[in-house]
Amino acid sequence: MGATATLSTTRLVVEGGQEVTCPVVVRNSGGVVDQFVIEVVGQPGAWATAEPSVVNLVPQEATTVTIRFAPPRSASIPAGTAPFGVRVTSQEDPEGSVVEEGVIEIAAFAELAAEVVPPKVEAATRGKFKVALDNRGNYPVAVRLDATDPEGELDFRFSRNEVVLDPDTTEIVKLRARPRDRFLRGQPVRHRFEVAAMAAERPPVVAEATLVQRQLLPKWLVPALIAVAAAALLIVGLWWTVLRPAVRSAAGDAAARQAAEVKQAAQEAKQQADTAKQESGQAKKNSEDAMGAVGLPVPGATSTPGSPGTPGGPVRTSAPPSTPTDFRIAANVRSTTNLTGFTEVPFASPADKTLVITDAILQNPRGDAGTLRIVRGTANGNQILLEVGLANFRDLDEHWVEALRIRPGERILLQVSCQNPADKGNCTPAVTFSGRVEG
Repeated sequence: MGATATLSTTRLVVEGGQEVTCPVVVRNSGGVVDQFVIEVVGQPGAWATAEPSVVNLVPQEATTVTIRFAPPRSASIPAGTAPFGVRVTSQEDPEGSVVEEGVIEIAAFAELAAEVVPPKVEAATRGKFKVALDNRGNYPVAVRLDATDPEGELDFRFSRNEVVLDPDTTEIVKLRARPRDRFLRGQPVRHRFEVAAMAAERPPVVAEATLVQRQLLPKWLVPALIAVAAAALLIVGLWWTVLRPAVRSAAGDAAARQAAEVKQAAQEAKQQADTAKQESGQAKKNSEDAMGAVGLPVPGATSTPGSPGTPGGPVRTSAPPSTPTDFRIAANVRSTTNLTGFTEVPFASPADKTLVITDAILQNPRGDAGTLRIVRGTANGNQILLEVGLANFRDLDEHWVEALRIRPGERILLQVSCQNPADKGNCTPAVTFSGRVEG
């Protein structure tokens, strides 16, 4: 047999981060000088040392070796007992090596940490937090959670109030903090509160956090409403100053064009009706002349001897013939500052014939300013038949129930007083007349 080993004690107690020693007596029981290697086996061997770890002994000589146990304060080394062995190995007689066994008890220690993440939350109705719990001790621990604020202005709700943490583990618990009072507008209000993590027979671990309560109305709402109101006012202003006049002008131009087309169609229809009427009257006259020529009585004529249309009487004389006509008088008059100054534009009436006027279309396409007159010129002076302001119309249709009759020796005149601004130029109104020529 090469060696013997004797432990001073087979049961040791140590706390994490502390140190405990165990003397071991090593004896050379062989017959030769031998070298012995001392080492600790088992789980405690990772944090145990032998001092010295190698001894040389002559036969029957003994020495004391100190075994030093120094477990770290770590959750990776659980609390409880751990067996170990002290092995003495002979270099000369390996088969004579011995192992002495013992037990070391690791004392329990608690180390709990708590943190609220994020530490600050901004919200209008409720803030969402998370409570991180770390068990850095070496045994399981049951933790109960509670939250308080000094002013009592918040309500709290945990996803779970009690948690069991194994050594070297982390648990996340959700927390909602809700203000009891709310406000639509105003400055943010800071609510500080504490979360306490409490374990049995241990002081509570406290973590702090803050809920910044905002107004219920979003900050961007008021500027957005102001921007919308400003945009609405801008649109209304553009409508009244730019769009509406442009729309009315376009609508007015379209209506004027449509009215001119309708008037032109009506004038053409009237001319066609006048032509048909004239042709009908001419046909009637020819029929009456033919009947009178052959001595037949003319309908509507008095049948007295010697009267036209009776046998033996003269031929009945009909109304003078008439011819439809239309003509246009156009003016190009310079502007003047004299409100009573008029420029005459005459029309040469047919000589020895009566000009019968039933309709007139007054045209002011450029929107000139001033006064327009239609005048009958006689040997005794001028007679104003119609006087209108140029600014009052673009197209104007005049119809006389009692036709105007311009007799031989009389004239139809157009008088214009132009009041245009200097940069607008001359006035260019015109009048189109419709009617017939008799005689």
